[in-house]
Amino acid sequence: MQLSATSGRTSFRVSQDLRTGPANFLSGLRDDDSLLRQVFFSILRHHHPNLAAKVDVIYALSQAWCTSQSDNDFELMVKYVSDLKPEERILVASSFSHMLNLHNLTEEVNSSQIGRAVRLGEMDSPTRDTNHSLLKLTTTNGFTPQQVYDTLCSQTVELVLTAHPTQALRASLLKKYAIVRRELDTLHSKRMSEYEKIETLEAIRAAVQAAWRTDEIRRSKPTPQDEMRSGLSYFSTVIFDVVPVFHRRVDTALEKLGLPRLPLDRALFKFGSWMGGDRDGNPNVTAETTRDVVVLARLEAVNVYFRQVEGLMFDLSIWRCSPEMKELAERLAAAESRDAARVAEERKRRNYVDFWAPIPPTEPFRVVLAHMRDRLYNTRQVLHQCLIHTHMSVRGALEEAGAYVDIEDMARPLKLMYDSLMSTGDESVANARLLDLLRQIRTFGLCMMGLDVRQESTRHTEVMDAVTTYLGLGSYASWDEPKRLAFLLGELQGKRPLMPPGMDMSPEVKEVVRTLRILSELPGDSLGAYIISMAKTASDVLAVVLLQRETGVRPALRVVPLFETLDDLHNAPGTMTTLLGNDWYRGHINGVQECMIGYSDSGKDAGRLAAAWALYETQEKLVEVAAGCGVRLVLFHGRGGTVGRGGGPTHMAIRSQPSGTINGHLRVTVQGEIIEQQFGEKEVCFRTLDLYTSAVLEAALDPPPAPAQEWRDLMSLLATESCDMYRSVVYRTPEFYDYFMQSTAASELGRLNIGSRPSSRKSGGIETLRAIPWIFAWTQQRLHLPVWLGIGEALEAAIDKGYGPVLQDMYANWPFFTSTLDLVEMVLAKADSRLSAFYERTLVDSSLAPLGQRLRELLAKTQQNILIVVRKSVLLEGNTPSQMSTPNLDEKIRLRSPYVAPLNVLQALSLQGLRKFRDGGDTEYNPSDPEIIDLLSRDPHKKGEGAQHPFVSAMDDCLMITIKGIAAGMQNTG
Repeated sequence: MQLSATSGRTSFRVSQDLRTGPANFLSGLRDDDSLLRQVFFSILRHHHPNLAAKVDVIYALSQAWCTSQSDNDFELMVKYVSDLKPEERILVASSFSHMLNLHNLTEEVNSSQIGRAVRLGEMDSPTRDTNHSLLKLTTTNGFTPQQVYDTLCSQTVELVLTAHPTQALRASLLKKYAIVRRELDTLHSKRMSEYEKIETLEAIRAAVQAAWRTDEIRRSKPTPQDEMRSGLSYFSTVIFDVVPVFHRRVDTALEKLGLPRLPLDRALFKFGSWMGGDRDGNPNVTAETTRDVVVLARLEAVNVYFRQVEGLMFDLSIWRCSPEMKELAERLAAAESRDAARVAEERKRRNYVDFWAPIPPTEPFRVVLAHMRDRLYNTRQVLHQCLIHTHMSVRGALEEAGAYVDIEDMARPLKLMYDSLMSTGDESVANARLLDLLRQIRTFGLCMMGLDVRQESTRHTEVMDAVTTYLGLGSYASWDEPKRLAFLLGELQGKRPLMPPGMDMSPEVKEVVRTLRILSELPGDSLGAYIISMAKTASDVLAVVLLQRETGVRPALRVVPLFETLDDLHNAPGTMTTLLGNDWYRGHINGVQECMIGYSDSGKDAGRLAAAWALYETQEKLVEVAAGCGVRLVLFHGRGGTVGRGGGPTHMAIRSQPSGTINGHLRVTVQGEIIEQQFGEKEVCFRTLDLYTSAVLEAALDPPPAPAQEWRDLMSLLATESCDMYRSVVYRTPEFYDYFMQSTAASELGRLNIGSRPSSRKSGGIETLRAIPWIFAWTQQRLHLPVWLGIGEALEAAIDKGYGPVLQDMYANWPFFTSTLDLVEMVLAKADSRLSAFYERTLVDSSLAPLGQRLRELLAKTQQNILIVVRKSVLLEGNTPSQMSTPNLDEKIRLRSPYVAPLNVLQALSLQGLRKFRDGGDTEYNPSDPEIIDLLSRDPHKKGEGAQHPFVSAMDDCLMITIKGIAAGMQNTG
């Protein structure tokens, strides 16, 4: 590909066929990276020719250092970057941030090419897909096809999308990058004429230019409603359409085994949401917020069904049908005729335009579909009114208007149509778009994704305390656990009302009660679970059960305790033994209990290794407790995106869970930037669904063997040793907090505006900081400390005691241990002690330097001991791409590194400049570039009375851009 700038417009001359065959995906990745970099530079030269030359020099210097790792090369890059003017720093940071995001698109397109090559038979199928799992289980593991079919039909994966603030990119940029990704993929996948190639490249250039001219920085925090709209956009553009395609692919794989299609009433996936329901520490999520997001989600569902039904009306012009179908159509046509005058008058009164022509009774399918269309239209109008009139009961308004409230009202006529078509020999028509819609309504219902509500346990204690104090029963908050349990169970088994009207309530108590009363007015199918964060006791669960009864929540939401800290995980089995041992409670839950386990706070509390082992053991014990009480346990995994918060490759994460803890039902959070990574594009979404289905199926039928007792004992020793080391540094080293705050951008992360939630629950030290900014800050600084701290010392102690061969055996044969160390190894490969030292040199008091040196020595020790256990000489060794394989992670990290390093340098220099200025430094800075002046004036806080100094504005913008860029380079944030 050759590019040349002419008259402000880039002309493209195609010099080679860009379609890269599967024989050389690594070369294709490099070519795509080069192509998009050339496109970007052509735009940069057009707008800022002098700056483009400097960016080119910096990239070359960065490449030289990333290749040589020479101190001289590093200092050359630092010196060049340090000499940039403040306005140049903004644009250089923005340039490298955009180039990183464009590079990430090349990796995504590369993955799509691989998937396409597999489907075309040009490449061997990966071992992690549903088709491979079906063949493996029937041919290798000895299960009959019927056994596999029955297991598959009974499993469900529920993916819960959250608004955790880890998606650093604005939606406006994500949409533009999606265009680039789509057009670049087209260059590889479609046979094109020279003209079509040029037009496609022009489309890429237009999207890249629009992205460059878009403000990268969110100038205000999103509302929870904004977060829900963002989440819903993935359904309308990707997920809703991909789900039936994936089901069809599974049907085809089953057919190859001589098995029938998946049952029409089964859904392999369900979707949930925390957006607008997660009020734990987020004052922006109120009762009204929760009501709004439920209405928004139902509106999205109604809108997509409306379009689907209208499409079916064109398809099903068929006259022949079953007697049952004919009877329904005639009944609806007669009712429509009787109500015609009333409906017309009502439409006229409400100013509805009656633009639909009547359907003749000779087209029975269309008659029924027209009725469904009209009812969906009516449902949409009612929901719009609910958004406007916030006093309306959503459930009541829908029921009163005869709108859709129960998904079965949609499913029944559609199923009747399907059966009718099958009975008249029109199977192909039945199994086309109608089958897809049946699959969609079983997956998404009328709510698109059911909303979970999350609240901290102390809030419910405050409500109960207000009640008992008002009634003169004493202070609930001061009671011990046995007294609380006796009171709660007595009230639950009694019939008296507990909350009298007019009870005095603090604003906090009033908000909890108001939320529960709002829940009672919402359609039950829109609501999922009630999650209790920081749950510690059985009374925490029973209090919520009682409060739901008192506020009229019917049907009651299932109450899910969330065990987060190390102590909470260790105490969870005892808590659940008390709870499930109660006869009344077992009857109340109808034999099924859900528990949530938190990966983020446990990791922040104890370190990654100790947390991973505690989570493993807790899952085993909770399953054992539930089984002993005759209860089926569903585990809800609160995984984050990064390794430090429990993230990792989907298949690996599921297959490494302890045996018997999934059993066909998996519920897991999908947080922040992971939503885009798993559902941002249809090919990627399909792959995500495939990985989850495959892994859960294998976990049920081919679970990992139980670890040997020697492995368990050694793992307990490793966990204890690593936890002690982690806590000794993080919580018992007096100067650690100061070092953390000085050497990272932790104090600045709250200004990113990437979520509605504050970065801390309250003011204080490390203990009060949320897990996301804790991980985020270390990721930016490139030390990645929360992931590995303590592990190196634990492994070293075990190796010194002669356990080296045992550790190597564990790594080779225990999926849990394998995945744990593989993920740590991956993060260690992304760490860079030289860049971390530069942050320290630039930002940290010299008195704290010995601590930084010690941390880097601990990093090196961890790398050495990991390599011993995994039997490698360098990190990520032994994964060199062959002609028929994909680019390995090591190569991808190498391609990203020259883009990331300048951003790290710019970030440290920006922090330095801001801190010096705020400490009283006098910086003369008067930008002359009109575009920079305009750039600095976009933030309303940076102009008018009390406006920031231009230097602060410049460094602040530069800092925010580097944070987003480095997040893109690490491919995760928090």
